[in-house]
Amino acid sequence: MKISIIHSPSKEKPFLVIYKPKDFPSAPLFVEDKNNALSEALELYPELRKVHGKKEIEYGLLHRLDTATDGLIVIAGTQECYDFLSQEQREGRFIKYYSANCDILPANAKELGGFPPDLSADLSAASSITLQSFFRPYGEGRKEVRPVTEKSGKSALSKLGKQKLYTTQIKVLSRNESEASAIVECKITEGYRHQVRCHLAWAGLPVTGDTLYNAKYHFDSDIKKAENVLKFSATKISFEYPRGDLNSYDRKDTWT
Repeated sequence: MKISIIHSPSKEKPFLVIYKPKDFPSAPLFVEDKNNALSEALELYPELRKVHGKKEIEYGLLHRLDTATDGLIVIAGTQECYDFLSQEQREGRFIKYYSANCDILPANAKELGGFPPDLSADLSAASSITLQSFFRPYGEGRKEVRPVTEKSGKSALSKLGKQKLYTTQIKVLSRNESEASAIVECKITEGYRHQVRCHLAWAGLPVTGDTLYNAKYHFDSDIKKAENVLKFSATKISFEYPRGDLNSYDRKDTWT
């Protein structure tokens, strides 16, 4: 087993919280696909198969992590729990936190291309940042995404992946000016594919080791070929279940 169990389903709290390692998919791409975190969870807890989610093969999976990202995932153990927590996500009460080591690169978005027009200030020097945008697929094979705002061109606006605004709150915890790096914590509710990594790149704080959204790695073939670990983790999650009962978990400790 590659996953670790943070919280096992119980009668009072019928949900599973797992830790997924880096370079391991969150969910299957097809029925026979077993090399993923959800399939391992189903092997340990077959009763999870009774839950019907957005996709038949995803059962009670409430959210995903990028394959390259490690961290916490929540899986509902009953249909009532899934429906309740899905509504909590839609209403912004299902909170996910990410920690990252970032490079300070104010010109990162301009170097990568495809981002909305320059932001009004050098956000890489700010202590707290809130970014909001739509998103669209981008690049060869649509492997990347880009933010879209009302300032984006007609071409970008016509390629929106979903007509929904996504918000990322970024807090800079510390800086190392000599190494041009920073430690940040990010907070989101509902998320889009690569949302946090892309918003950090837009703010001039791309994640260290990110070959998709960090210009330092994106264009250097020698660095891209090297074994670079993405310094980005989903470290904490909190939600109410049932209403009024706050449940919070992080990758090291759990508490309720």
